[in-house]
Amino acid sequence: MNLKYFLSAICFCLTLALGGSIQALETDKPEDEARLTKENIRGLSHYIVGVYSEDIGELDTAIAEYKKALALDPESSLLHLSLASAFIKKNDVSSAISHLKQAIRIAPLSVEPHAILALLYATQNQGELATQEYTVALKNASRLEPKNADIYKSLGIVYLQQKKFKEAESIFKLVNGLSPDDEENHFYLASIYFELKDFPGVEKELKAALKLKPDYHEALNFLGYFYLEQDKNIKQAGELIRKALEIEPENGAYVDSLGWYYFKTGKFNQALVELEKAASLIIDPEIYDHLGEVFLKLGQIEKAKINWEKSLKLDPAQDKIKTKLQKLPDAK
Repeated sequence: MNLKYFLSAICFCLTLALGGSIQALETDKPEDEARLTKENIRGLSHYIVGVYSEDIGELDTAIAEYKKALALDPESSLLHLSLASAFIKKNDVSSAISHLKQAIRIAPLSVEPHAILALLYATQNQGELATQEYTVALKNASRLEPKNADIYKSLGIVYLQQKKFKEAESIFKLVNGLSPDDEENHFYLASIYFELKDFPGVEKELKAALKLKPDYHEALNFLGYFYLEQDKNIKQAGELIRKALEIEPENGAYVDSLGWYYFKTGKFNQALVELEKAASLIIDPEIYDHLGEVFLKLGQIEKAKINWEKSLKLDPAQDKIKTKLQKLPDAK
């Protein structure tokens, strides 16, 4: 048998011992000599056979053995987790989810059952449930490793995706304390402050990121574009964007930024060239918005309308685009 399965068996014993399912293997009292009961030995034997059977692909046998072990120790989260693993391999998602929920009920502060459940929900297109389980997994992991900055960063990113900006801010501030030289953390904080309209915070964090990593192209483009949107430091904005493009010349977002820089400096024909190139590289409603602005400046009303309609089709919630379309001379 593979060594890792002997180690798994040992982990199983430890899990049971920690959970109180078997007596401690050592005791301070000689008269209370520790021993395994017949039930414990039988349960462990079924578990080992189950692990081995799962390894060689005999999934039905593995499931049967895990269930026999579970009958002897029904409150073992590890056995429920093992059954979930076997059912996943059999593509029996509902049974896997059921056992993962049982593992979580028994050991709510564990990490692995929540993480696996998140992945299963994701495969079932249940994004909200997946995010919930992933969040719990990360929170539990942070309790186990309170100084692991990567775990907190992952949790912060989840909060960002959920648009829980204040929660994300508190997490990334915590990461700053654990890992002050992490330039990516400053970038995420800048993204949060941009959403919260804390514009001094955006500039401060992006500058901090670039101080730590001068060739951080994501931060170079972000700061350059930020300056353009704030109508400040326009010349510096162009320099920052060009530096980002030197690193990733075919990055559609960076090409869009350069096009927008030309627009801001009144070079509309150059802006058009760059923005059309950006539109050929990525599909993004903001690029079509920018193209609409350029065509409007060039007096090509119909093309402005076409591009704004494309932008609105990609993101129907853009009230600003609806307003622009209504204000066009030929708008109905």
